[in-house]
Amino acid sequence: MRNQIILFGWITLLLFPLPGFYLQYYFNDVSFVEFISLKDFKPVPIVYGLQFGVFYAFIAYLFMKAPFFDKVPVKVNKLVHNMKLSVFDGLFLSLCAGVGEELLFRQGIQSFTGVIFTSILFVALHGYLNPFNLRFSVYGLIVLPFILLISYGLDSFGIWFCISAHFAYDAVLFTFMIREGNVLETIKKEQI
Repeated sequence: MRNQIILFGWITLLLFPLPGFYLQYYFNDVSFVEFISLKDFKPVPIVYGLQFGVFYAFIAYLFMKAPFFDKVPVKVNKLVHNMKLSVFDGLFLSLCAGVGEELLFRQGIQSFTGVIFTSILFVALHGYLNPFNLRFSVYGLIVLPFILLISYGLDSFGIWFCISAHFAYDAVLFTFMIREGNVLETIKKEQI
């Protein structure tokens, strides 16, 4: 399962940006270099994004630990643990999602569909706005402000702010879930 997840990471990193790029190329005559905004690859927006992503991940993690989420049928932390990912794997997947998904949604789609619709679409496609699962939907409502804020941040801080915020958010949550799973596994082994 781990290899499939890593492969999906590569697909997200390399293929997800392509539809966004083609939309911008076809309708707005944007070159690939303009699309990835290398000129905006500057430390300040990246550091702001990293700080914001870490901050919001801590908030989301605290919400995820609330008793309300104990009854989620498939807990994300258990899924992550079952994948047998290392912390490095989690960081790699976070980088893939940060780059691939932000280039697709923020840089590619958002200029056509607007901030609010694109943000809701983004959260919904991740399965967090699920009318059949209230708890997932509540988590989606926790994540939605984060996505809205980085979406609005695109105009002021650029795509690299969005990418770094997304990366940091995912990296913190992956790290917590991987470490938490490793601790639980160690405790189980010691009890045997």
